[in-house]
Amino acid sequence: MTDLTTAPAGPPLLLILSGPSGAGKDAVLQRLKQEGLPLTHVTTMTTRPRRELEVEGVDYYFVTEDHFQALARADELLEHANVYGNWYGVPKAPVRRALAAEEDVIIKIDVQGAATIRRLAPEAVLIFLTPPHLGELVARLEQRHTETEVDLKRRIGTAEAELLQAEKFDHVVENPGGDIDHAVARIADIIREEKARPQPRRVTL
Repeated sequence: MTDLTTAPAGPPLLLILSGPSGAGKDAVLQRLKQEGLPLTHVTTMTTRPRRELEVEGVDYYFVTEDHFQALARADELLEHANVYGNWYGVPKAPVRRALAAEEDVIIKIDVQGAATIRRLAPEAVLIFLTPPHLGELVARLEQRHTETEVDLKRRIGTAEAELLQAEKFDHVVENPGGDIDHAVARIADIIREEKARPQPRRVTL
């Protein structure tokens, strides 16, 4: 694989990694970390209970609803939404700190959240991760065996609708099964391309 550890020059980027459930966002983000790509990952907050094996500050920041709503009222969340009865949101403070330190930031978020960030930070780089076709996406969701049949059908329906939003993103990256390095290398290329723009993106929050 191409060396990914050298950060190109230029203003820091705010990268939004999104896509439908089952696209492989967690796996791609983990591989980016393993390959040493110099990115600061800002973790999402949630009010839902922590599941077994989930790690505080790695998978999510698990907070009370009172704390979450206090941040929302203070406009200290980059975006937030209620998903299946639980609140999820991205805190602004760590994003500001990283950008001020000239660090590129990456946030993993759902398609709805990406649209919100686009309105608040139009200079963010939105990356849509997707399997090559719907059939592979459905197969991945079915192989999880973590949901009821009703929930699975709902998630598949949501994923189908989210695939139609790909054209609203700056970049679409295919993540074919068994070849995660393809997606990781493409994201590294996107960073280089964005850094080389004649008029660099400058994010303010």
